Amino acid sequence: MGRMVDDLAPEYECEVVGIIDPQSTLHAGGIDQDRWRGAVDVAIDFTFPDAVKTNLESLARLGINTVIGTTGWARDEPSLRRTAAEAGIGVVAAPNFSAGVVLFEAIVARAAGMFAAQHEFSAYLHEAHHAAKKDAPSGTALFLKQAMEAAGFTRPIDVSSTRAGFIPGTHTVGFDGPAETIVLTHLARDRSAFARGALSAARWVNGRHGWFSMKDVLGV
Repeated sequence: MGRMVDDLAPEYECEVVGIIDPQSTLHAGGIDQDRWRGAVDVAIDFTFPDAVKTNLESLARLGINTVIGTTGWARDEPSLRRTAAEAGIGVVAAPNFSAGVVLFEAIVARAAGMFAAQHEFSAYLHEAHHAAKKDAPSGTALFLKQAMEAAGFTRPIDVSSTRAGFIPGTHTVGFDGPAETIVLTHLARDRSAFARGALSAARWVNGRHGWFSMKDVLGV
């Protein structure tokens, strides 16, 4: 994801002024280094769940707005919201930065609200990603499930995951009745959609203060 952000940045009139990657000898060093202060408008975090809390706390101390593209750190969100608010920075955090997924969530929520009153229909949610993805279910799957419940679908929603090969990301929501099934699917053809969304979010959050989602970025 970092390489994709770097490659696509010029299309979004963005310049990558620095990279931090502890696994690279070319990009070693910490976020706390003073060389980042005043040199960075927005940081984009595509790291690991356990690193998000430390990363955002460091970026907040430097007053750097942040886009968080990592998932699996929801337990830390309350404290990170406080950190961002106290520092007065802007943060865009989302389980998925694909514009299509944000719109897909709105469609799924609408469908769940309609099926809520049709008690003979049950619901399921399946997601598939590449073998290297750390969290399962995906943050997007949990986000979709929450959206369905918020729309009034109170019956159990079965959630399952697949981790195999190089799958960029597929999310399927189904409503199954006695004699018919309705299926809604979002399929990512490649992972560049997430990098593009992160760059759009970085442009949007520059100069803003507060905690935002991709719905705010897209005006949904």
